[in-house]
Amino acid sequence: MSVDIDIAGLRPERVAVVPSPLAELGMALHALSEPGHHPGLQGWVTSVTAGLDPHLADRMCEADFLWRTTFSDLFVPCAGIAGGSALPGAGLAEELDLLDKLTDEQFVDAALEFTCAVPYHSQRLGALTNPEAQRLALELAATRGPRQVRFSQRLLDDPPRIRAWLRQFLEDCDQAFFAGTWSRLRHQLAADARHKTDLLRRKGLGEALASVSPVVTLDEAAARITVDKLAGGRTATGDGGLLLIPTSLGWPHLSVLYRYGWQPVLHYPMGSPELAAPPSVEQLTLRLTALSHPVRMRICRNLARSAYSTSELAQVHGMTAPEISRHLAVLKKAGLVTTRRRGRYVLHQLDVAVVARLGGDFLEGVLR
Repeated sequence: MSVDIDIAGLRPERVAVVPSPLAELGMALHALSEPGHHPGLQGWVTSVTAGLDPHLADRMCEADFLWRTTFSDLFVPCAGIAGGSALPGAGLAEELDLLDKLTDEQFVDAALEFTCAVPYHSQRLGALTNPEAQRLALELAATRGPRQVRFSQRLLDDPPRIRAWLRQFLEDCDQAFFAGTWSRLRHQLAADARHKTDLLRRKGLGEALASVSPVVTLDEAAARITVDKLAGGRTATGDGGLLLIPTSLGWPHLSVLYRYGWQPVLHYPMGSPELAAPPSVEQLTLRLTALSHPVRMRICRNLARSAYSTSELAQVHGMTAPEISRHLAVLKKAGLVTTRRRGRYVLHQLDVAVVARLGGDFLEGVLR
């Protein structure tokens, strides 16, 4: 599986490597919500969490699906600006101004990507005008709890109100903890961007992409960039450009924005911290056996990012619920998946801490 970016006709000057304070704030919120994904940030997470105002912490939970289960495209609003060549702002205020420039339709559709399950690389009617899209969005919200349902319904009913809420929330996060974090990170992010830009100029796009990650490859003959992921998608630069955004907080996530009509974006981590030692031989054998089936590998990719019900997984993978249940049983026996009940829904999720002990390559693969 892979995400492919058609770059036919892409001019070298339309490739940009630029840090983004808003994208990094999105990664910061994700790390605070899913610290298990980021074993190298435990000290930072503990420090920030301990100092959070309780009211801000509660608001952080109100719409955490924007950064917990997916990396919402709202954190890269420049990609949605007409023309396909806008760049991130130098500061958070400039980026929030770009967020304000998105249409209500763009804002709502990007906000309602609850999971990585719904393909978004093709054109379709948005949730503001399509009752079926609204139904699906609220159904997905229901599996994540009543708070998410209420927030989603308010978003559909009154987008301007939620847009104002989100801007104020992000500004409050900046004041509470992110401004200090960004002041420490922005210099290394800028240095990495300069290095990649220098590679672009001296050695070309292929070398620059190779320095981003070995899983990002360029086929010059086919004019195509391929990002090896446990998901499939496609997009094209068309008449626009290609944007690369470095992140210091984001490892192991290598994200590709390939929303229809938006500028393609590679959001890549700058480094990979050391992980803990692997499990015992007996545990390793059991877990590797469980992961030997390609369907279970793909299921893990979903469960690494979000909790899914059996029926959701069946829909994503085009299988029956009993088939999915059999695969889940194998993963549970190996201790790789946890299960919890939320109302009438039974949700399954990958135990990222266990996977981290299993090995960094697999963790990076499923979280990529």
